[in-house]
Amino acid sequence: MKKTAVVILNWNGKRFLEKFLPGVLENSRDTATVIVADNASDDGSLEFMATHYPEVRVIRNDRNYGFAEGYNRALARVEAKYYVLLNSDIEVTPGWIAPVVECMEKDDRIAACQPKVLSYHNKKHFEYAGASGGFIDKYGYPFCRGRLFLALEEDRGQYDTERDIFWATGACLFVRADLYREHGGLDGDFFAHMEEIDFCWRMKNLGYRIRVCPSSTVYHVGGGTLPKSSARKTYLNFRNNMSLLYKNLPSHRLIKVFVARFFLDIIASGKFLLEGHFSDFIAVIRAYISFYGSAGKHRKKRKALDQKKATEIYRGNIALEYFIRRKKRFTQLNPGKFS
Repeated sequence: MKKTAVVILNWNGKRFLEKFLPGVLENSRDTATVIVADNASDDGSLEFMATHYPEVRVIRNDRNYGFAEGYNRALARVEAKYYVLLNSDIEVTPGWIAPVVECMEKDDRIAACQPKVLSYHNKKHFEYAGASGGFIDKYGYPFCRGRLFLALEEDRGQYDTERDIFWATGACLFVRADLYREHGGLDGDFFAHMEEIDFCWRMKNLGYRIRVCPSSTVYHVGGGTLPKSSARKTYLNFRNNMSLLYKNLPSHRLIKVFVARFFLDIIASGKFLLEGHFSDFIAVIRAYISFYGSAGKHRKKRKALDQKKATEIYRGNIALEYFIRRKKRFTQLNPGKFS
């Protein structure tokens, strides 16, 4: 049995399997087992796999459980030392697995790691979902080395150093299988979006490290399941962001952050309304209703976790830096505010 299992979660992504699975198999065959987990696709994905790749193991979920629970159910049936959660719309490169695994082998405290993620359509630039390592600010806004909000930097090697980060992208997430299983994997209630940030935050609160290994590179299409501009995505992002903050913030930060985020989210929803994105405006309201309507469940989750002062959080406001101070590059942020 190979110690690394690359698991591609598919839902109606036949076009991506046709395009990218051959490259994944070619560039993984000596170092990992490749598995496709399917969330009850109805676009011919299963028939395609049976016809063209009968040698590839396919795990069939009985319905679409989303990214988080879909992976939980699939990975419960996979034996390996390392899991690689790989989006179906990722183009991998030769030797992409070995550097990341070598990085994780150096320290048992490294719970998860990611490669450098560039855009498939603009290969000189970073891609939104992960770039060269993820972070959050003190109010829970996620950003990356190479990506602040929608500003994607050109990759000129400026972020090629391996380092600790706050979160590793779910688009290509290397994770220790034993830790994934022991700590419940991804939060299935998230369905999709920000579940990897929640998982990484939980690991950091337990004393583990999250790393980026830029000597490995992959190319991500992005928006394969939900387009980048989507009311459904807006709803999931706002709801799940509140969930991960409530679950993981230390008690002394909880009320202060939630009060600040309430007013910041009012500004964001007002911006949606002024720009004519009425469906996104409604999505923010729905996200708040959903989050506070499940308060009891959130309290139970919080009580079951350790909340500590996690490292690699930016102790500033990334929205203020980006929209008011016009900082568009990670290197423009004050390094002294990372702690």
